Parts: sequence; C-alpha cells; structure tokens
Amino acid sequence: MRAVAYTKAGTIERNDALIDVEISKPTPGSRDLLVAVDAISVNPVDTKIRKNVSPEAGAQKVLGWDAVGRVVEVGAAVVAFKPGDAVYYAGSLLRPGANSEFHLVDERLVGRKPSSLSNAEAAALPLTAITAWEMLFDRLDVRKPVAGAADAILIIGGAGGVGSIAIQLVRALTGLTVIATASRPETRDWVSALGAHHFIDHSKPLADQITALGIGAPAFVFSTTETHRHLAEIVSLIAPQGRFGLIDDPESLDVIGFKRKAVSIHWELMFTRSIFETPDMDEQGKLLTEVAALIDAGKIRTTVTEVLRPINAENLKQAHAVIESGKARGKIVLEGF
Repeated sequence: MRAVAYTKAGTIERNDALIDVEISKPTPGSRDLLVAVDAISVNPVDTKIRKNVSPEAGAQKVLGWDAVGRVVEVGAAVVAFKPGDAVYYAGSLLRPGANSEFHLVDERLVGRKPSSLSNAEAAALPLTAITAWEMLFDRLDVRKPVAGAADAILIIGGAGGVGSIAIQLVRALTGLTVIATASRPETRDWVSALGAHHFIDHSKPLADQITALGIGAPAFVFSTTETHRHLAEIVSLIAPQGRFGLIDDPESLDVIGFKRKAVSIHWELMFTRSIFETPDMDEQGKLLTEVAALIDAGKIRTTVTEVLRPINAENLKQAHAVIESGKARGKIVLEGF
C-alpha cells in the first residue's frame, strides 16, 4: 500500500525529509479496526517527531495522528464498529501513523465521523478536539468556578489548531468569557469568528491588556504555545487559586511564581491514555462522538483552513513547513491517495 514516511530525522528542507513509499498492508489485532484512510491532517507533533526521532536502521517511520476513513475489517474482539462505518480518530504514538492507505487503530480511540462534514472537514478535528477537551474538562475542570475570579479563560495561541477548537468548546459547553491571543489581522478575525469575546496581542505584554479589558483576573489560562515567553505575564494576570494548563514543550519551566497565588498547574498530552492503556482510554472515543454530535447540531464547526490533494510526500512537506513557520491558522488537511 502507498504511504509517506522517512528514514532519518532532520529538517524539512532535505529532499528525503518525507518520501513516498510502498509498505505492507497491516492485519488487525483483537481490538483493532483496519481503516481505509480518506483524509489526514498535520499537527505540530508530526514535525517534532520528524525533526528529532529517527527510526531504527533500515526502517521507515510513518507519521500522522489525525485520520478520517472507512472501516474495512475488524478484530475478533471489536464490539462498537463494523465494516463500512465512517470514523475519525487520532490514534496512538506507539503505533505507525495514518499517512498511509490503510491504518490500524484501537477501537477505543475512535469516534463516529460527523455526518454533516466532508472527510477533509472532519480530518481537521480529532487530535485538537481531544487535546482541548481533555485540558478544559479533565485537567482545568473549567465547569468548577474559582472563588473571586472572573469567569473567564485566556487561551494563548487562539488561532492555532488546538486554540481554534478550544474557543468553540468553551462557548458551546460553558458560560465562560473567552479571551484569545492573536497578533495579526487575519488571526484576530479568525478567533472572533470562532466565538472569542475578546482578543489580545501575544506579541505584547499580556497582563496590562487583560487589565484593560476591565473584567477582572481570569480563573483559567490555557497556553498552547510559547509558554516560556509568556510565563511571567501569566503569573501576573491569573486569579489567585486559578488553574493554569499548557501543552507545549518548554526546555524548562520555573513555576515557583505560581506558589504565592496557589495556582494549580496542569499538563495535557492527549496520547497519555493510549501510551499507558489507561482503564479509561475509551473516553477518547466517547468524547469524539460527543464532538461529532456538537458539529452535527451546528454548535461548533471544523477548523480546516487549507486542503491539499493528494496525500503524498510533496504536499506533506508543504504542510510541515507551514506548521514549523509558526504562522498556521486552523488546520491543514490532505485528502485522497
């Protein structure tokens, strides 16, 4: 079957950074679905792994942790899906990615594709929706108020893939005021269209801009990018006893500044459940099905901003380069082999 892979970690400028390959079609295990992949999207995790993690000598590594497709075969112990079902999911870092014609995924990580979306539209959602959902409702517990704080959340990196869906989930499922950061006219328009009540410029000091809004200190801060640059400002602006969450990978993070305010700190990795096969790993399939219901009810929308066709090394290299530029807005999707 066709796939896109690499054999050596490195920069996207290399000719062999990503290559078109032929690999064997996999066979499902007991809880696996074999999915014929129709569309995929690209996330920062793809670029980080491609730059830093080489496969074993002589091996090829396939990336891709967002997929939409049709179930073509199921393992003996599968209970929730059957051949022909349209599904979407992010999968597991411990298994080959979905940048291939056919892909194996544990059924517990899979949701039913939103019926109102095209394959490309749906492919933008799984990884970012899981990340945003788990951070908002499992880690930050945003439905539980913080005494004396403004019922508000600051989302740093509001126009990115995770920020774009987080804004919508907060608006659809809570009464919180949403403040999103955006520094360019097009990203400001984007976060406003997604439902942010306010936007502030992350290229400037954040605390003074929050104060200028006149709503008080926000109970929650969700940092999706550049946390190390904004940390002192976050310490200053967040409410006492507030809750702070991040998803990026700063080389170091001195959190002692939060002690005086008794701020709790939460790190989110959506692959934790699949890496450790936690007893609740099926929560990811459940929440994806809930997100699909919200989509089909018109309460949230896809975050796709660009679709490239077909799925091949040339187009994936283009998508990786945009992600690495730090100027991505929403999600880049690839469709069809």
